[in-house]
Amino acid sequence: MFAAGEGPLPDPAGSHHERRIRSFQPRRSRVTAGQAEAMLKRWPDWGLDIDGRRILDLREMFGGLPVVMEIGFGMGEATARMAAADPGTGILAVDVHTPGQGNLLGLADRGGLENVRVANGDAIILLREMLTADALDGCRVYFPDPWPKKRHHKRRLIQPEFLTLLATRMKPGAVLHCATDWEPYAEQMLEVLSAHPDFANTAADGGYSPRPAFRPLTRFEGQGLDKGHVVHDLLFQRM
Repeated sequence: MFAAGEGPLPDPAGSHHERRIRSFQPRRSRVTAGQAEAMLKRWPDWGLDIDGRRILDLREMFGGLPVVMEIGFGMGEATARMAAADPGTGILAVDVHTPGQGNLLGLADRGGLENVRVANGDAIILLREMLTADALDGCRVYFPDPWPKKRHHKRRLIQPEFLTLLATRMKPGAVLHCATDWEPYAEQMLEVLSAHPDFANTAADGGYSPRPAFRPLTRFEGQGLDKGHVVHDLLFQRM
């Protein structure tokens, strides 16, 4: 779709061939002319492939700003709004959906959002191979795939093994913020996070948290609310 260096590569780290369960499935969707134009213009400076072959210097990449990683940003509207509202925080936005990557780059370009970088590929590879200890000032996981069928629950992102890896890359005191409108997944998130020794619930009652003012309503959230779903936010601090 794009020439080398002009856009994201398919499966840049070859993680599809790893013998492990992945929490995502790449989707093939048409890239609009506007998304392709934004990709060609901004990918060389604001995009990166998660190839597992280099260590990222986030301080250099974001000019010394504190950096929050967002895993799965959809079409990027909420990400762009958060970046615009808080230009003093860098957002490392990770996804595999090419139209969403192009859309977020377009929003960032038009909004002059120099605190956004788009990472293409597997967040596990990024955490495991490309980030140093204590590199992140926070992590956001909004409306991840709930994998509702019981046989697919093992594909859910929020699992003890993932949290153990993530904790090594988050500074002490950094906050992991999750949100979901799928009640059984919210319950599992709360159970797994509450049991993990590296994270502590910021909610005084040990339950869910109110939606923070900085998190805008996402497209997926709106769809869920229209269906009568209840949205749960979970904020856990790295110990």
